[in-house]
Amino acid sequence: MNICLELMTKELARRCFKSFVLDPALFADESKYQPYQYSDEKSDATVDRYRQMGRIYFAVMLDDEPIGEIVLKQIDHEKKSCAIGITMRSDEFKNKGYGTKAEILALECIFGTLEFETVYADTLMKNTRSQHVLMKVGFHETGRDDSFVYYRCDKSAWKTMNALTQA
Repeated sequence: MNICLELMTKELARRCFKSFVLDPALFADESKYQPYQYSDEKSDATVDRYRQMGRIYFAVMLDDEPIGEIVLKQIDHEKKSCAIGITMRSDEFKNKGYGTKAEILALECIFGTLEFETVYADTLMKNTRSQHVLMKVGFHETGRDDSFVYYRCDKSAWKTMNALTQA
């Protein structure tokens, strides 16, 4: 499994989202689900919008194939924090460890290269797969509401956890 992260480009986004399948289980209200309709313009606009918003946007790469995305958002340079979101392209790339590896690589970048101290995440209450991955890579639950579970990962705890698992 050769998973890596690359900064998302319009070309990578087009390759990723041409075969993207939106998962209806990821909607709080599944009645609002509508299948994803790809267009080059829509894909390009997402890349442009994320750049304008100051987000850091990665393609999750399996060898040379983009199989998902990781977005760093709510970036606060003063507090050295951000939030993370991950989406895999389709069920074909889920339950194989790709998302877990991608999140570990993202945390290495966030805590190493970017020198942030805290990362936040949230998942829909029913998205137990994402909850499992977040806990596995070092996040801890900080709260819940009717729809979401909230998580936090601190650099110091993450480094300690990694040191213990690699010992």
